[in-house]
Amino acid sequence: MNTKFWAGPIGFILVSAMLLGGAVGQSRPAGPPAGYKIDAQYTVTSPDGATTVEQYSKTNADGDFTWQFWARRADALTMLPPEQPDYPAGFRFTRDSRWLVRMQKTGAGEQSLYLYHLASEKFAPATAKPLSDLAWAYFNGLAVSRRIRKPDLHITADLVKGADDNYRWMGEHWPDSRYLVIALSGELSPTSRHGQLPALSGWRCRYDLQTGKFDVPADFAANNKKALASAPNK
Repeated sequence: MNTKFWAGPIGFILVSAMLLGGAVGQSRPAGPPAGYKIDAQYTVTSPDGATTVEQYSKTNADGDFTWQFWARRADALTMLPPEQPDYPAGFRFTRDSRWLVRMQKTGAGEQSLYLYHLASEKFAPATAKPLSDLAWAYFNGLAVSRRIRKPDLHITADLVKGADDNYRWMGEHWPDSRYLVIALSGELSPTSRHGQLPALSGWRCRYDLQTGKFDVPADFAANNKKALASAPNK
């Protein structure tokens, strides 16, 4: 059926209202899909109070969890990818509230790190790969990594506490919100010759948020020597 509208003020208002109503009906506010419920015990807020990270989960018929993570800022929600089966996450902001690290358990004795940055009033991934993958790639590119057998079990990357105060507790005097300290750990799977063995225990490196590069400050030497002390040599 063809419908004709009078091209006068009333007709214009009617057409505009119909078009606007259709647009509103088709739009949907950003947020977790249906079935996800917030778990308030995991909610964290940035130091400046402007951003809140909320964690939502749903369960399937078998009781398995799927988690999504959303940053709320000025009443707008932005997802922090990727979603995660089974486990909620821990989050820490830098002191200036512009960088956010997600500490994500991925299995028994395993953890990854994701980095997000505030841009255009939204948090978005700051690296193409997980920050933990970049940290391990950095370690594996160093000569020290070739002295030990490569960990293949319980691979973890931890954000050392102190991002919110620039690591003053470690005696550092770094520029505000410039660096993150990451600790790497891993073990060797049991074989016919030995049982489960530690390979690396809290080896530290530093990530520069401005340049996107890693380094190992001289004052990490004592800790890193200890981290390698129990590692079986090649």
